Amino acid sequence: MPGMLDTLPPDVATQHPSIPLPVTQPAHWHLATRLAFRFTTLYFGLYVLTTQMLGGLLPFGFLPDLGATGWMKGVVRVAAKDIFHISTFVTTTTGSGDKIIDWVHAFCLLLFAAVGTAAWSAIDRKRPNYAALNTWVRVFLRFALGSTMVGYGMVKAIPLQMGAPSVQRLVEPYGNFSPMGVLWSSIGASFPYERFAGSMELLGAVLLFIPRLSLLGAMVTFATAVQIFTLNMTYDVPVKLFSFHLILISLALITPDARRLLNVMVLNKTAHPSTEIPLFRRRNLVRLAVALQIVFGGYILFTNYSSARESWTQFGGGAPKSPLYGIWNVEEMRVDGVVRSPLVSDYGRWRRLLFQNPAGVTFQRMDDSFQGYGAKVEPDGKTLALTNAADKNWTAKFTIDRPGNGDRMVLDGQMDGHTIRFDLRRVDHTKFLLLSRGFNWVQERPFNR
Repeated sequence: MPGMLDTLPPDVATQHPSIPLPVTQPAHWHLATRLAFRFTTLYFGLYVLTTQMLGGLLPFGFLPDLGATGWMKGVVRVAAKDIFHISTFVTTTTGSGDKIIDWVHAFCLLLFAAVGTAAWSAIDRKRPNYAALNTWVRVFLRFALGSTMVGYGMVKAIPLQMGAPSVQRLVEPYGNFSPMGVLWSSIGASFPYERFAGSMELLGAVLLFIPRLSLLGAMVTFATAVQIFTLNMTYDVPVKLFSFHLILISLALITPDARRLLNVMVLNKTAHPSTEIPLFRRRNLVRLAVALQIVFGGYILFTNYSSARESWTQFGGGAPKSPLYGIWNVEEMRVDGVVRSPLVSDYGRWRRLLFQNPAGVTFQRMDDSFQGYGAKVEPDGKTLALTNAADKNWTAKFTIDRPGNGDRMVLDGQMDGHTIRFDLRRVDHTKFLLLSRGFNWVQERPFNR
């Protein structure tokens, strides 16, 4: 007696969750393809596990240090000293991903992957292909790359990475900017552009989380990673090594479909369906796997968004500002009752006081150099206390008097063993062209200053 499935039409029967998916038997891979797969799987796997990319994949912010400052520290130190003859290098976190230790770490990973590939090839030389393993490796790389791009994109979509120019940047001579400072300030001066760049990075990440759209996601991410790498290279941003790996991982995800893309985009030929085999043979398991990937991708997006929003209110554009916020020109400075003339050669004569956040103040000297201090305005708004991070015993205190309409301020107090009085006038920083020019649909002439 025929079963229920036998009585169903063929197209319905093949869609039933209990019916195994038809799987095309993978072809025999060329030796070069098998070697490339082994090497890239080992290298990219090690790179993800031993760098910041791992943090994006782990929930609750848990990040074990498996890299150059953790489990691999001993190996990296030996390689630096014995192979490259480097005895002194920075091992602390500095914000740079291009330290000597990072380059040596990458060299060690290349060495491990090469040795591992040789051993793997000797042990498993008769295997015709790695089609099934390749499917799982691609899922791992998709999410490693996607979670990293979420981190990159979210801090631009919520403008944190490149903040708006601070009051210090507005008065600092342009020639004093480093190339990286120029890049950060120029992008930070245009939140619409920064949000656009971040949105493109997020778009690539979201597409990577959706299996059917992951190829498109890899292509979008490749374009954004090239943009990131180019900026890092041309503006001396110390994330060159890491951003280059984002390009390589994007290419690793694109390469298996290179022939199909070539047929459609260049040769005007038919692109056959992807030959990548599914994660599972049962349709219900495949659908569950798709759902889990999308849910996990949503979790990564949500946690990064929550963290970025919190950071925005703590130290980004939404953070509290100093009660004395602004640029204050020193119109007159008296030291022990004697007026200090505003001479460029006088290193001890202050030119401006710059208040940005509630916990600090920056003094600008006549030669345009800067000196920062910790600052606290008492709740009554009548006292300003200063501290110096370099000298825990150093303090200074001023009374605050703001006569008239608030554009004038007098600070009177003790600093460095002297009685000092500042007569200050606020500069309307909103009139700086960088902030006031804005966007114009109609322009009769270029406004390039």
